[in-house]
Amino acid sequence: MTRTLLATSLSLICLLAQAAEPVATPIGAAGAPKSSFATNPIVYFAITDRFYNGNPANDQSYGRKPDGAKEIGTFHGGDLAGLTVKLKEGYFRNLGVNAIWITAPYEQIRGWVQGGKEEFKHYAYHGYFALDYTVLDKNMGTPDELREFVDTAHAQGVRVLFDIVMNHPGYLDIETAHQLNIPVLWKGAYEQYTLKDYHGWIDYNADRKQWAEWWGGDWVRAGLNGYTAAGSSDLTMQLAYLPDFKTEQAKAVGLPAFLKKKTDTGAVALPNATVRDYLVTWLTNWVRDYGVDGFRVDTAKHVEMASWQALKQAGNAALAEWKAKNPQKKIDDAPFWMVGEVFPHAVERTAYFDNGFDSLINFDLQDRKLDDPLELDRLYGDYARKLAAGSSEGKAFDVLSYLSSHDTRLYKRDQLITAGTALLLAPGGVQIFYGDETARPDGPASAGDPQQSTRSSMNWASPNTAVLAHWQKLGQFRARHPALARGVHRKLSDEPYAFSRIHGDDRVVAAPFAKGEVSISVAHVYKDGQMVRDAYSGTTAKVEGGMVKLLAQGPVLLETQ
Repeated sequence: MTRTLLATSLSLICLLAQAAEPVATPIGAAGAPKSSFATNPIVYFAITDRFYNGNPANDQSYGRKPDGAKEIGTFHGGDLAGLTVKLKEGYFRNLGVNAIWITAPYEQIRGWVQGGKEEFKHYAYHGYFALDYTVLDKNMGTPDELREFVDTAHAQGVRVLFDIVMNHPGYLDIETAHQLNIPVLWKGAYEQYTLKDYHGWIDYNADRKQWAEWWGGDWVRAGLNGYTAAGSSDLTMQLAYLPDFKTEQAKAVGLPAFLKKKTDTGAVALPNATVRDYLVTWLTNWVRDYGVDGFRVDTAKHVEMASWQALKQAGNAALAEWKAKNPQKKIDDAPFWMVGEVFPHAVERTAYFDNGFDSLINFDLQDRKLDDPLELDRLYGDYARKLAAGSSEGKAFDVLSYLSSHDTRLYKRDQLITAGTALLLAPGGVQIFYGDETARPDGPASAGDPQQSTRSSMNWASPNTAVLAHWQKLGQFRARHPALARGVHRKLSDEPYAFSRIHGDDRVVAAPFAKGEVSISVAHVYKDGQMVRDAYSGTTAKVEGGMVKLLAQGPVLLETQ
């Protein structure tokens, strides 16, 4: 959720995700990845509601309904059970994925707000309008379904990352105000409100005692009676008019009034706790209870560093506790992992890495020219050098590069072979946005919120099988080779463009644009007489005179036998 995320909208559409047989390729030589997750993150980002519907019975929880129009901002049915279905089918394993980042599954506002410029009903399908951090949103599933999802992922060596927000909760929508008896609606609002007159039914000038029945002025800035007005800095502003949590204040607070009355909450009063203390506790309880391996942190630059440090420390403690209690379910003993969204951060070491973060989203790659060998080599060399320099003191430093984003745009659908190659061979960590590997098409959007088009339902009924097979081969190759993420980058030749990456004993050579009969210089990587395998075509060749000759059937991806 970048600075444009909530231009009073965060939504999208397409068709309800339909089941189709997965297009799978054998893992073959892949086996278990040689590298740790922290060394070589391959993260799959799924907007859970738009991914796969595993339990249609939960589709209209809390009275949520389709809008009967374009379904831009409504719930589409995807859920935790759907993610588990695809795990069991081997979908993520076939992509080489070692972590799944899912949208925040805790309870969201129950109804809708105006989307775009009063253009569509905007529900919180994306997880960025939190209502109750302590319970699952019923559209996402049940505690048993969450546990099965996490356990199934862990059994395959795949970590689970929650998208989380500490900067703001959701708006107060009319449905939630009605269901939780927050007395700020005009008489008749619940029966009469429409998309065009929505805000006219909320009494924004209601008495401070009435507005205190919501989060309350001790908890958030909101510009309402009894609340502090927003500031002008990144840390005190209201993003898209969302209430801003006072995570920086040292004042102890009690539970918000609505949570004291809410019958299905897990929230309890904490002694001498600040807003930060409550949020950190609520969020890391998911780690302690289910074994969640890490967080993708939204809007990180809008929260002070001390909060991120506190979240990381509590996450480490919670995950260690869960692993001690569940030794048979854990993947390994790695600590809690955090990646942040700090728009427009690129590949540079900043203070975030000394305050809880292991990685940050890399906003640089999407706008680079990925089909030009010269430019691609410059990018690879630049990334590899900066990552090595930033990690030289043994401190965490990584980035997650991506092609498409839910906050910007989908990468051109007719360029996903070439661009997918560039992404999956990039130094550092990589993030696959759901549907880039199947050429999922854009969905409908509105003039006031064009980013909604990036969040269409997954195209299970019509995946581009050629693109999927390509991404599977590249993903599996990457999963086997930490050198791609951490190795020293060296250009070997211009024609065909080829490079090597070497990290410890791991040595790979790639020629991303190779075509037909090619001869690739590998003298500095492999010894004469050594047999190497092209992971893309499956063919083998012997190194002779420092060269490897073979018929390229796509990018050449050389590894030792």
